[in-house]
Amino acid sequence: MNICMFTNTYLPHVGGVANSVSRFEEDLKKLGHRVLIVAPTYPDNVEKNPEGSGVLRVPAIQNFNGSDFSVRLPIPFIIDEKIDEFAPDVIHSHHPFLLGYGAVRAAYRRRLPLVFTHHTLYEEYTHYVSSQSPKMKKFVVKMSTAYANMCTHVVAPSKSIADLIKKRGVNTPVTEIPTGVDCEYFQTGDGLRFRKSFGIPEDVRVIGHVGRLAHEKNLDYLSGAVMEYLQRDDRAWFLVVGEGPDKALIEKAFAERGVNKRLVTAGKQSGQFLIDAYHAMDLFVFSSKTETQGMVIAEAMAAATPVIALDASGVREVVNDRTNGRLLEGDASESEFADAMEEFFKNDKKMDARQKAALRTARRLDRFNCARRLSDLYDSVCNNWREVKRNAAVIDDLFVNWEEILKSVRIEWDILSRRIDALAKTFQSSGEKGKF
Repeated sequence: MNICMFTNTYLPHVGGVANSVSRFEEDLKKLGHRVLIVAPTYPDNVEKNPEGSGVLRVPAIQNFNGSDFSVRLPIPFIIDEKIDEFAPDVIHSHHPFLLGYGAVRAAYRRRLPLVFTHHTLYEEYTHYVSSQSPKMKKFVVKMSTAYANMCTHVVAPSKSIADLIKKRGVNTPVTEIPTGVDCEYFQTGDGLRFRKSFGIPEDVRVIGHVGRLAHEKNLDYLSGAVMEYLQRDDRAWFLVVGEGPDKALIEKAFAERGVNKRLVTAGKQSGQFLIDAYHAMDLFVFSSKTETQGMVIAEAMAAATPVIALDASGVREVVNDRTNGRLLEGDASESEFADAMEEFFKNDKKMDARQKAALRTARRLDRFNCARRLSDLYDSVCNNWREVKRNAAVIDDLFVNWEEILKSVRIEWDILSRRIDALAKTFQSSGEKGKF
């Protein structure tokens, strides 16, 4: 089968959606499928995507207003020839905006089924264009729901997200398929090597976190909880892997509390260095409430590292309280989170059992099994589509409806784009910054 995927983020960008697309691409190819990725350009990515690599790069403005998104430049027909040459059987969109509209047009033009993965709670990212945006949040929910209802099938990375988008009004069929984790690969780490590289003593307790260091990850809360525990335990260190706009704020907060000497900010890590980082941790902590799937949680567990996290979508499907870690109430205080860390390190007898439980959880999320589930979904969608296409009147009505919805989406997006541009200029001129 020929599968054409549209995504606003892709390698060499490091992030949840980019990694998800890359993993599925690799595993679907192993299952015998052909995959074409349509993604934005990135600096210095030309050599990584030679002719015939299966990646079609679209010119774009990078990291719009500090976000992870790339705004595609409106160059007509830049992708049509390549896609026609590829002859896809199905179009798969990984975003409802920007290149997501290109996915709709590609499906509409070729009368193909359109699959959409609802990777993100998009309304939680509106702070990149407005610090107070309740109306924009409602707008983004409305638009992502409308987009899902234009599609033939929707993939949700967790049951929590499947339930949420149905409640919001998505009536397109929804299937839960998480992004898998390479369990065998993540068991090959050398934690001692990583500790030596960053000057972390061998005999200390390392609390770790991996992810983008940004406001939506609730890192002011997590930092407060970890700092409180570090003040209780002189043997504890905090290892942070990742980059983002809140990095300097985290470092400043730890310095003000006098525990910055036991804070290690290791920057972005990938490949073996990332795996070594997970193995350098005794405990993984996570406080984000905006996840659709806790990929870094699954990676930590694949490295046999137990997790303490707040109850939230995408997290509760992975963390089993008092089995592979602790799942605290979503409104737990920083002190309660610190108490959970203290409890964890006091129970050495339970540590081995929790490590084994974490590994069992990760194995349920093995990436190749998840790829098989997606492959089976494509087969089902395409088979059903062929049945629908036999009824010409039904298919014509469907695409007329798509065209009307897409026209409405274009109008709404034009309005939003103008608003975003005005807001971006306003905040750039005011120099507004976040606070811990």
